Amino acid sequence: MKVTDFISKYLAEKRIKYVFELAGGMITHLLDSLTTYIQIITMHHEQSAAFAADAYGRASGLPGIALATSGPGATNLLTGIASCYFDSVPAIFITGQVNRHELKGERLIRQLGFQETDIVNMATPITKATFLVSDPNTIPDIFEKAFQISTMGRPGPVLIDIPMDVQRSQIEIEITKQIENKLAISKSIDLLVLSELVDNITKAQRPIILAGRGVNSAFATNSLKFLAERLRIPIVTTLLAIDVIEFNHPLRIGFIGSYGNRWANIALGESDLIIVLGSRLDIRQTGADTKFFEKKRKVYHVDCDKCEINNRIKGCVPIVSDLNFFFFFFIKYTDFLVFTEKKEWYKYINELKERWPDSIELDVVENSINPNIFMHQLSNSSKRAKVYLSDVGAHQMWAAQSLEIQIHQKFYTSAGMGAMGFALPASIGASFAFDKEPVVVIIGDGCMQLNIQELQTIVRNKLPVKIIVMNNQCLGMIRQFQDSYFESRYQSTHWGYSAPNFEKVALAYGIISKTISTPQEVKEAVDWLWCDDNKNEPVLLQVMIDSNTNVYPKIAYGKPITEMEPFAKPLDMEGT
Repeated sequence: MKVTDFISKYLAEKRIKYVFELAGGMITHLLDSLTTYIQIITMHHEQSAAFAADAYGRASGLPGIALATSGPGATNLLTGIASCYFDSVPAIFITGQVNRHELKGERLIRQLGFQETDIVNMATPITKATFLVSDPNTIPDIFEKAFQISTMGRPGPVLIDIPMDVQRSQIEIEITKQIENKLAISKSIDLLVLSELVDNITKAQRPIILAGRGVNSAFATNSLKFLAERLRIPIVTTLLAIDVIEFNHPLRIGFIGSYGNRWANIALGESDLIIVLGSRLDIRQTGADTKFFEKKRKVYHVDCDKCEINNRIKGCVPIVSDLNFFFFFFIKYTDFLVFTEKKEWYKYINELKERWPDSIELDVVENSINPNIFMHQLSNSSKRAKVYLSDVGAHQMWAAQSLEIQIHQKFYTSAGMGAMGFALPASIGASFAFDKEPVVVIIGDGCMQLNIQELQTIVRNKLPVKIIVMNNQCLGMIRQFQDSYFESRYQSTHWGYSAPNFEKVALAYGIISKTISTPQEVKEAVDWLWCDDNKNEPVLLQVMIDSNTNVYPKIAYGKPITEMEPFAKPLDMEGT
């Protein structure tokens, strides 16, 4: 069997329906073979193919697959590979390479074959594993290992670099051959630790659960809610977990972090017991003042990656475990226990919400659109959306602060890498993963210009992607930073920057579009996205935002997570 025919059949047996790519000479054998079993989605940039694979991996739990040719094709994947790595997304990136006899090997030259590039060593720091295939007969073993490594433990990307002559080689192999699973995770939790955890939950007056991306990686949202309801503990979420509990669930507090909901940050900062489930405790989760975060509270940290525990925040009680196993074991352990609701704690959190709703954090220009209020209005009209995809910047934070995520909806963004240009190509992967159900892209004018070419991919594949361009005619989050620290010198954010009329750009691609600029236009516009004529079509809504609109609240520089700009005096537990 030809190597590329084996790869095609193998991917099909692993239930991979789509691969994302941009054609190049060193993957032509792969493309020719894949057409037999797999639907090939051709993008207009390799970075876009990587982001589409990222979203497919988030949605399906299977590795997203992206292909690129050698040299510039392979290097263009790197940003998307890193995004998968930092956000714990399963993915396999397959790159074509020059023939084995054209590899420079140990020669002290820069390059031997045309477009020869050592992508394996470039990608090694941002992957779980990399493989350069030198022996065609190792292909079955390598692909089986790649799937295991990518999906087991903390998920992440794997890269397989295949020389052209290896791709066209013949091998003898049974397609059903399986590789022994050597990556099984230990499934044991110290019963003494669980006993102490139960005891601390019982004693705590202000307990809280901090849920992170790990809950989504484990597809464990139902278990999270079941356990929280049993323990009667409210939940705050990180940016990558705002969809793990629906907006109207009584245990949902809100989004925490550098630009988190003010009430959620205060609740986390004033808690006396934190149960961290699948989240890092980096500066965006805790604020810069780690001493404040560590004092006066007990922290139990559950994560499959032991290196993330007791990293910045010291003194955490470690529970190194796959989250699904932890939920199963802890739910069973607490089966006959009854936990008391902390009524004063809930009352206090609700008072915080009422005192500082997200809709009044911004001081917007009169008759301009308030982005936080817009997100609520968008949510109310977008119940049919399967996924919200946000790009990176001010609009990302407005979305995280104010979207009303429903029980059937997901939220995808590039968080660890923070890669501008993510959302538009990622919407393609998400739409295919959910059988072309409609998805909503929330993107800024700056981000839109990074991968705008994928509008053509959306049109060609007739995907019902609803694109919201929050156009403030600048790079707003960096501009806000320049106001704070550079005396409003706007180099490259206002000065030397411009954006087109995206309504006209969309029309050029054949996408129905419109523009709004006042609050009075919002309700009709967000309903228009889903009207009968548009419900199964791609549409673009350009939302004009005043250039000076900031993102608030924001953790003050060097301060605890509870101290957010603009400064406000917090309530105490008696509400005064």
